[in-house]
Amino acid sequence: MPFIPRRLRTALLAAASAALVAAALPSPVPLGIGDPLFPYLGNPGYDVLSYDIGLTYHGSNNTPLDAVTTIDARTTEPLDRINLDFTRGTVSAVEINGRGVDFAIADEDLVIRAPSRLPAGTALRITVRHTSDPRGNQDTGGWLRTADGLAMANQADAAHRVFPSNDHPADKAYFTFRITAPKDFTVVANGLWVGTDPHGAETTWTYRTAHPMATELAQVGIGRSTVVERTGPHGLPVRDVVPAADRERLEPWLSRTPGQLAWMEQQVGRYPFENYGLLVAATDTGFELETQTLSLFERSLFTRPGYPQWYVESIMVHELAHQWFGDSVSPKTWSDLWLNEGHATWYEARYAEEHGGGPLERRMREAYLKSDGWRAAGGPPARPDKPGPGQKLSLFRPVVYDGSALILYALRQEIGENAFDRLERSWLHRHRDSNATTADFVRTASLVAGRDLTSFFDGWLYGAKTPPMPGHPDWHSARPSGQR
Repeated sequence: MPFIPRRLRTALLAAASAALVAAALPSPVPLGIGDPLFPYLGNPGYDVLSYDIGLTYHGSNNTPLDAVTTIDARTTEPLDRINLDFTRGTVSAVEINGRGVDFAIADEDLVIRAPSRLPAGTALRITVRHTSDPRGNQDTGGWLRTADGLAMANQADAAHRVFPSNDHPADKAYFTFRITAPKDFTVVANGLWVGTDPHGAETTWTYRTAHPMATELAQVGIGRSTVVERTGPHGLPVRDVVPAADRERLEPWLSRTPGQLAWMEQQVGRYPFENYGLLVAATDTGFELETQTLSLFERSLFTRPGYPQWYVESIMVHELAHQWFGDSVSPKTWSDLWLNEGHATWYEARYAEEHGGGPLERRMREAYLKSDGWRAAGGPPARPDKPGPGQKLSLFRPVVYDGSALILYALRQEIGENAFDRLERSWLHRHRDSNATTADFVRTASLVAGRDLTSFFDGWLYGAKTPPMPGHPDWHSARPSGQR
C-alpha cells in the first residue's frame, strides 16, 4: 500500500463521508409548513430573522432584474437541506455562511444542500444570486407591471415569485431593500429611506423596515414618480408616491390621510409603524393592497368619475386599518384571514357611516341576509374552502369581508360597545409585531368579556348557517341558491 499523508487521508475520508451522506439524502422535494389552504407554502426547520434584497432594474418591464437575496436565519431543528420558496427566476449561485453549496429546483422550491448537517440553533446566512422576472402572468401575483415601471402585489402566496423566501406570514422578519435603477426613475419600498447612491447612469436606493414584516406585505415601487411628504399624528412621517403627471390631481385625496390616521387612532390606539403612505400605480388590478407602511392603490380609484367621496375614503381607511389588523398583527395561518379582512371591513364601514355612506346597521343587515349564501359558496369565515387551482385570489370572498365584519357586529351586540372597544385595543397590544390565531382572538374576547365565549364564536366562525343576531331576532338570512 502506498504511503498517504495524514492530511490527505483526512481529506479523502471527509470527501467519502460527504459522498455517503449525499447518497443517503432523498431527491429534493418541495416542502411546506402544512397551512390548511396553502400546504406547500413556507418551509419547516428554520426561522428567518432578516432579508436583504438587492435588485437591479434595467429600465424595461420585459427584462429580468438581476438580484441578490441574503437571508439571515436560525435553524429550529437539525437540517441537511434548506428549502426556500422561489419560482419565476433563475438561480446562478447559493452560499451558506460564505461557502458555495449545491442546490436544485423542485416545483416552486429552491432546495439547498447544507455543507454539513446543521444542528438546531445554527446561525445561517444564505446568499442567493438570481434573477427576478416580471414577465409572468400578473394574475398570479408577484411583480405588477405599471405604465412606467413595477410594483409588487404578493398576497397571498406570491412573494416567492419575486425573491427567495420563507413565504408564509407565520415567519415575519426585518427587511432591507437595495434597489438600483436608471437615474430618471424613483424607487420606493417598505419602511424608512436610508439613502441614495448615484453611480454613473444609475442610482441605488436603500430602505429598511423598523418592524418585522410578512413576505406577502413586501413592496417595491419603481417608476417615474413623485414622492409627496407630509406629517401625520404625533409627527408621523407620511409619504405618498404618485405618477408625476398626477401630483396635483391626486392631492385632494392624499391630503386626507393624516385625518384618517387620527380617526383610526381614536378607534384602536397609536399607529403601529414607522411611517405610512400610498403608492398610487397606473395599472388595473381590481384591488388595493395593504403592503406594510406603503399601501398599493390603483390610480383609477381616484380618477374614475362616479365614485362618491365617502366611498373612496372608506377604501383608503380599509387599507389603513390593515396596518393594525393583518400587518402588525398577522395571521398564523391563512384560515385566520377573516381577522384581517373582517376588521378592515368593520372600520371601513364605521368610517363610511360617519362620512355619508349610510348606517352601519343597514350594511350589517344586508350582510346578514346574504351570509348563508356566502357560507355555502366559500365555507364559513374561519374555515374557508381551499381556492381552486390557478385561482388563489378566489380566497378573498365576500364571506371574509362583510361576512366577517358581521361577526364583529354580532360580538359587539353580545358583549357591549365598551367591552368591544377594550377588546380591540387589548388584541393589538398583546400581539403587536407578531402572529395570532382565531383561537387567540376567542381567548382574548373571553378574558375581556369576563365569560367564556367559545360557544358563541363556534357558530359564527365555523357554522354552515349564520347564527341568530343578538338584539335583532327579526333578522333572517336568505336561503342559498338551489336550496329549498
